[in-house]
Amino acid sequence: MKQKLLPVLFAAGLAVAAAPAFAQSAGDWTLGLGVHQVDPKSDNGTLAGGTLPLSVGSDAKPSLTFEYFIRDNLGIEVLAAWPFQHDISVKGVGRVGSTKHLPPTFSLQYHFNDKGVVSPLVGVGLNYTTFFSEDTRGALEGTELELGDSWGLAAHAGLDFRVSENAAVRVDVRWIDIDSSVRVDGARLGTANIDPLVYGAAYVMKF
Repeated sequence: MKQKLLPVLFAAGLAVAAAPAFAQSAGDWTLGLGVHQVDPKSDNGTLAGGTLPLSVGSDAKPSLTFEYFIRDNLGIEVLAAWPFQHDISVKGVGRVGSTKHLPPTFSLQYHFNDKGVVSPLVGVGLNYTTFFSEDTRGALEGTELELGDSWGLAAHAGLDFRVSENAAVRVDVRWIDIDSSVRVDGARLGTANIDPLVYGAAYVMKF
């Protein structure tokens, strides 16, 4: 009996070891719930003919992703999030305002579903960022601040750590091209080059 049982257990062990990591097939879709931080680059440009060096702060908020797989391992993803809020400062002057923004991003992504528990992914896509609820204070208090909406490219890379056949923990990072025109009382002062890294973690479920 033991001689018959050992080969069966051995074959079962090989099958488990060879199981794909959170594999996705055409027609599958996933939902991701997480938290991400938008971290603008350190140099955000200058305003008023180069006389006002601009600095945009970071913020973290809950995030949501939907991805539909048009082919095995190849999906179209939509990233959404709770509105991010950023302090706006001028170096040497201090904080002059704040703004909120939503950055929905559409990406075409490829998942490298190798054997094991870790599955890398990469993607490229298009971002649309809309700014709203601008506020002014300090040197700009009493003025009307306006940041223009932005269209730009986006790149994405991440790792899925499988926790079950239909769920994984994802850690990822995105680079997004966000450039916004800045106006104060209707006068254009220049462009804010935000271009953030967006990084975080999410729990991803496959359906």
